[in-house]
Order: sequence, then C-alpha cells, then structure tokens
Amino acid sequence: MKILKNINELKEYRKSLNLDWNDFTKYTIGFVPTMGALHKGHEELLKKSVKENNHTLLSIFVNPTQFNNQNDFEKYPQTLDTDLDIAERLHVSAVFMPNKEIMYPDNYKNRVAEMELSKKLCGAHRPGHFDGVLSVVLKLFLLVQAHRVYFGEKDYQQLTLIKGMSEAFFLPSEIVPVTTVRESSGLAMSSRNQRLSKAGLLLASNLYKEITSKNSTDIIYQNLKNLGIEVEYIEDVGSRRYIAAFVEGVRLIDNVDLGNQQ
Repeated sequence: MKILKNINELKEYRKSLNLDWNDFTKYTIGFVPTMGALHKGHEELLKKSVKENNHTLLSIFVNPTQFNNQNDFEKYPQTLDTDLDIAERLHVSAVFMPNKEIMYPDNYKNRVAEMELSKKLCGAHRPGHFDGVLSVVLKLFLLVQAHRVYFGEKDYQQLTLIKGMSEAFFLPSEIVPVTTVRESSGLAMSSRNQRLSKAGLLLASNLYKEITSKNSTDIIYQNLKNLGIEVEYIEDVGSRRYIAAFVEGVRLIDNVDLGNQQ
C-alpha cells in the first residue's frame, strides 16, 4: 500500500497504473474520499470499491472549509494509525493524505457554491458547510480521476449535492451510493459516535427508532426532546425523512427512505 502525501506523488502513482478511461473492461480505479476516523461504514465503501475495481485509492483529509464551527473542527477524531491499518487489511492500493496548504493553495479564494438544496436542511444550520464539501470533493475528483467514487447514504443531502455537481460540471467519474451501515441499535455509524459515552450511544439510538416510526415529525420532535435530545431539525422532503440532533453536544445526522418504512 502506497502512502501519497502530495499532488506530484498522486500523479506519479496514477500514471503508473496505465488506466484507460475509454475501456472500463481494463484496469479501473475506485476512490473513497474520507476525513479519516474510519469505521465499519467506511469499511463497506472500501470493500465495495476493492471488489469492483482493480485499484482502490482512499483519501484522508479533515477538510477545514466544511466546518462552520471551529470547535467542532478541532474536536474531530483523528485515528491515523488505525485508519492505515484498516486500509491495508482491506487491500487498499494507496492512501492520499494531503494537508490544507496542498488542497487550498489559494487559501480558499475560489470555491464551489450550489444555490438551492445546499441552503436547506444541514445547509440552513451550517452556513458555508456545503461550499466546503463541494469544493474539496471537486478538487479530489480532478486530482484522482477515478472511474468510480463511493459515498455512503448516511449523508443523503451531501450525496445528492455531489451528484448534482458532477452532472453540472460533466465530471466523468461514476458516483456509487452505499447503504447506511448501522449499529445493532440502529444508530447510523459515524466518526462522531466516538465522542459519545456509552449512555450517549444508547440515547442516540432513539434517533433511528423515532424516524422509522409512523409518528409525524412534530410528535417525533417532542418525543426526542422529552428524552433530552436537542433536535436541530426533522423534515420530510419528498420520500425521505432527514434529521439532525445533538446528543452530549455531538451533532448527529440520519435519514431514511419513507417508502421503505411502509
């Protein structure tokens, strides 16, 4: 497994693969962009990529531009040694680990902004968050030039925005969604779960229990509030229900397809 710390190393690595964009029957590269602190959800993305491609590249970069709260950025869990062990165990071909100076040589003067969906749900409560997400994802897409890129459905709003950006800018990589991986309690796996106590994990499991119930969003909001959970929003948009809430000061998100809850 190769460790790539700068753009030149990434370019040289990709050049060495002799990939053919015009023939997917030959060698292909799959890409899983992450902020590290890998968990079983990330492992499913990597396993799918390894299964479907000849080479899998993982990126680890805690992207500062998508944090509207500096304290949240500073507390984001970083488990690099464990992450690299997981990557090697799953037969990842290479890991790209850039820093802020490499990813933002212009100090973020140029960025991507989506003007509709990014202003709703998480975007309404985290100003600038999705500008940071889309900007870094576009940079990574252009650098890696993968045939397939894998994203979890846990952040379905993010997935939808990335698909929209890809279509708008004619990006050739196929975006492959992967079903949300959950704890036995139903809690969606997240790097942020590492910041919860055992009691917090148990309390957080109520998010999934409630959003998969037949209750209205108003009743769910009140039920969670009665449990001591601070609900930022719970909304039904189309056939999907979205929620963001705080447990022990940790912001958690989830969503479910209401069509599958009938």
